[in-house]
Amino acid sequence: MQETPTGTATILRVLRISLHVGFAVLLLVAVVRLVAGTAGSPSPVAVIAGLALSAALALVYLVGTILEKRHAGNASRFDPTPYSGWWLGAVMALWLLLLLVSGDFAWVAFPLFFLQLHVLSRRLALPAIVVSTALLIGALWFHSRGSADGGLQLAMVLGPMFGAGFAVVTGLAYRALFLEAENQRIVAEDLRRTRAELAKTQHDAGVLTERERLAREIHDTLAQGFSSIVLMGRSAGKALEEGDVKAANERLRIVQETASANLAEARSFVRDLRPPALEESDLVDTLRRLCEKTETEAAARGTALRCRFELVGTPLDLPTTYQTTLLRAAQASLANVWAHARASAVVVTLSFLGSEVTLDVFDDGVGFEPSTAAVNARGDGTGVGLQSLRERLAALEGSLDIESAPGEGTVVALRVPLPARDGGA
Repeated sequence: MQETPTGTATILRVLRISLHVGFAVLLLVAVVRLVAGTAGSPSPVAVIAGLALSAALALVYLVGTILEKRHAGNASRFDPTPYSGWWLGAVMALWLLLLLVSGDFAWVAFPLFFLQLHVLSRRLALPAIVVSTALLIGALWFHSRGSADGGLQLAMVLGPMFGAGFAVVTGLAYRALFLEAENQRIVAEDLRRTRAELAKTQHDAGVLTERERLAREIHDTLAQGFSSIVLMGRSAGKALEEGDVKAANERLRIVQETASANLAEARSFVRDLRPPALEESDLVDTLRRLCEKTETEAAARGTALRCRFELVGTPLDLPTTYQTTLLRAAQASLANVWAHARASAVVVTLSFLGSEVTLDVFDDGVGFEPSTAAVNARGDGTGVGLQSLRERLAALEGSLDIESAPGEGTVVALRVPLPARDGGA
C-alpha cells in the first residue's frame, strides 16, 4: 500500500531537491564562467583541469545521492550510510582542488555546508564548516591578488561567514524536520502494525463467537432433533416387532415431522434468520405447541409425561433475540426432562412481569444435587446445554437459576430484563 506523504515529508523533499538543484546550478555557472574566461584569462591547462575536476565532482555527488535515495526507497538495497563520511571527504577534496583552479567555484560551498550538517554529527559538522569557511575566504583572497583592488576585502570575509551562518541555521532546522519526519514514520509504522494486529484479533474473536453461536444452535435444535429421531426410530422398530403397525406408523410420522423441522432449522442457519417456529407464530403459541409436541413424543415412546404451558401477564412483542433465547431455553429444558428426569409432569410458565420476562420449567422427576451435578461439556459433544443457555442469557444480561434436590424434582428459572422502550422500560 502506497503511503501518503505528510506535510513534513513534503517540506523535506522540497528542501532536498532544492539542495541538489542549487549544487548543480552553481557548479554549472562556475564551469561556464571558467570556460568563457569571465573572471580573467585562465590557461588552457586550468580550463581542462577545471572541466575534469567538475565532471568528477558531479559524478561523485550524483552517485552518492542516487545510492542514498535507492536505499531510502527500499531498505534491502545497498546501504551507503557507513561510507557517507568517505563520500563527503571526496566531494570536499574535489571542491578544494576546483578552488585552486578558479574562484568562481567558491559559491559551490553553500550547498556543501548543508551536506556537512546532514552527513556529519553536530560535533563534527560545525568545526568542518568553520574550516571550510576559512578555506573559502583564503581562496577568494588568493584569486583576487592580481586584481586592481587586490587584498583581503570586507566582502570576502562577510559573504562566506553570512553564508555559513545561514547554512548552519537552515541545516539545523532541516535536521529537526528530518527527525520529526522520522519519528512520524516510526509512529505510523507502529500504528499500522497495531491496526493489523487488532484486525486479526477482532477477526479471530469473530470466528470464535460465530463458532460458539453455531454450537449453541446445533445443540439446541439439530442435536436434540436427531436424538428424538433416533429414539422414535427405535420405538417404531420395537412396535413393528410386536406387530403394532398403527403405533409404528404414528412414531414414523413423528420422525418425519422432526426431520422436517430439523431441515427447516438447518436452512434457517444458512439464512441466519429467526427459528422457523417463530416465523409461523408468536412466542406464546410456539411454546404451547412445544409442550403439546413434547407430550406427544413422550407418549409415542411409551412414557406418560404430561406437559402443560401457562402464561402470566400480558404478552409483549419481544425482539427476535429474546424470543429465540426463551424458545431455545424451553427446548433444552424439556429435552433434559424426558432424557434424565423420569418425570410424570412438567409445567412451562412464561411470565411478563413489568420490566422483565421469566421462563420457569418445573418437573416432578428424580431431581439431582446442583452442587455436585456435572454441567460441563463432555468429550462426545454432549453436556453443553446449560453452558449454552448461560451464554445466551449473558448476551441479554439475563440470569439462570436451577433449584433441585434428589427425589423432589427440578425448577429451571430464567430471568431476562426487557429491552428499553420509548417512554420507559
